[in-house]
Amino acid sequence: MVSQETINHVKDLINEKDVFVASKSYCPYSKAALNTLFTELNVPTSKALVLQVNQLPEGSDIQDALLELTGQRTVPNIYIKGKHIGGNDDLQILKQSGKLEKLLEGILE
Repeated sequence: MVSQETINHVKDLINEKDVFVASKSYCPYSKAALNTLFTELNVPTSKALVLQVNQLPEGSDIQDALLELTGQRTVPNIYIKGKHIGGNDDLQILKQSGKLEKLLEGILE
C-alpha cells in the first residue's frame, strides 16, 4: 500500500510541468511515446518532466501511486496539463485523431 505522502508527491510532480511522463529507459512503448512528444511534435523539454522510474530508488513507489491515481501501473504513464492521457497507445490514438495537438496548445512553440 502506497502512502498518502507518496501519492501527494506524485500529484505535485504531475502538476510541476505541462507534460509528465513516467517512463522506463528500456521500454519500447516509452521510447515511442517520448519520440512522438519530443521529436515529432517538438514539445519543449523545459515544459516536460520525464521520470525514468526504473532508474529511481522510489520508482516502484511512484508506479504504485500512479496505479492508485489512475488504475494504470504500466509505462509510459502520460499526463498533459494535469490530465491523465494513458499510455503510448492512447497517445498515438490522440495523435492520429488530431486531438493531441489541441491538448498541447500553448505548450508547443
